[in-house]
Amino acid sequence: MWKTFAVYSKIIVMRYLKYLLLSLVTLFILSVVFSPLTIKAQEALPDKTEIVKARVVDVQDNGTAIIPGLNINNKSQTIDALVLEGNQEGETVTFSNDYIQLKKGDIFYLNQTITAVDNREFYSVEDTYRLPVIYFFAILFIVLVLLVGGLQGMRGLVSLAGSFILIIYVLLPGILHGYPPVLVSIGVSSLIIILGSYITHGFNKTTSSAVLGMIVTVIITGFMAYKAVHVGQFSGYGTEEATYLNLNSRGTIDLLGILIGGIMIGLLGILYDVAIGQAISVEELHHIAPHIPRVTIFKRAMRMGREHIGALVNTLAIAYVGASLPLLLLFSTPPVNISMIMNREIFATEIIRALIGSIGLVLAVPIVTLLSVYILMPKIKKNIPKEELQKEKIALEHFEHKH
Repeated sequence: MWKTFAVYSKIIVMRYLKYLLLSLVTLFILSVVFSPLTIKAQEALPDKTEIVKARVVDVQDNGTAIIPGLNINNKSQTIDALVLEGNQEGETVTFSNDYIQLKKGDIFYLNQTITAVDNREFYSVEDTYRLPVIYFFAILFIVLVLLVGGLQGMRGLVSLAGSFILIIYVLLPGILHGYPPVLVSIGVSSLIIILGSYITHGFNKTTSSAVLGMIVTVIITGFMAYKAVHVGQFSGYGTEEATYLNLNSRGTIDLLGILIGGIMIGLLGILYDVAIGQAISVEELHHIAPHIPRVTIFKRAMRMGREHIGALVNTLAIAYVGASLPLLLLFSTPPVNISMIMNREIFATEIIRALIGSIGLVLAVPIVTLLSVYILMPKIKKNIPKEELQKEKIALEHFEHKH
């Protein structure tokens, strides 16, 4: 009777799991969007600043100028620019530019500052106009995903869009409204996992086992990240953006919490690959040999997972190094003290980020595999010939010895 109850309980849980998860998603989003908490508005700066698009009409001269106090030669030019939007639309302004060197016809963002004391106007180049390049490669990416991936690629794009919507309209407002960043990050990470997985791979047992494994991994990773940043006495000021954020919010935002949340959000992309891959491996192995017991399928799937771990951990670490390459070069100039460089918060943050992320990937393999074996595989019958089981055992031992 107990076995019958357990079987029916498992069927009911799997049947209504998706509805439970979707209900949790809805409640979480509503709690953030309709939260009565608001962040205090920042007081206006004394100087009036407007950033608008402009086009270079003419470059009067190009030369070099010495940066005061640094004795470094820097390129400088005087340009005439036509303002394309804003209060001065249609006007031409002339100013000296020692930032990004432009040429005739270039479109850029112009920074106009009017001092509050004497209403003097200053102009400078804020940044070049890069959106056409971004749009081109974004469209190329979408077209290639649809051509190569077909329907599954389209589902992946929808999942990607949903992830960005959750980050922009749930994660960021939740942190700004004063919610604990760690809890918000865990919640949003779980929502991204749930929605992204079911949209991309459909509502089935395989997806559900991967989703449960990813959520468990995110919770464990979040706890480890929390302990790491507190035991390591991180301040959260490892980047220039964090400093500006703290100033703009007047110290009301938990920067340590944001650091922890960033570690977990950064893990999700590769975690998807690991979890779905392991769940599908278990499913396919079981379909090919339904007579094989759970423990054997677990060992075979773990063999695949180990190969995956070796590649993904290396990928994750190299990706973090690539993102921090300018910083590495900056602090690698003589005199070099490796231990001191590693101890700097700006470097230690990236090291911890890579290590915690890699630990999460490693843990995801056995967690997802174990859950998948339990959810996707029924207990095999006991009347399987011993010869078949012995043959499978010998093959497995030979396979593991060979590799």
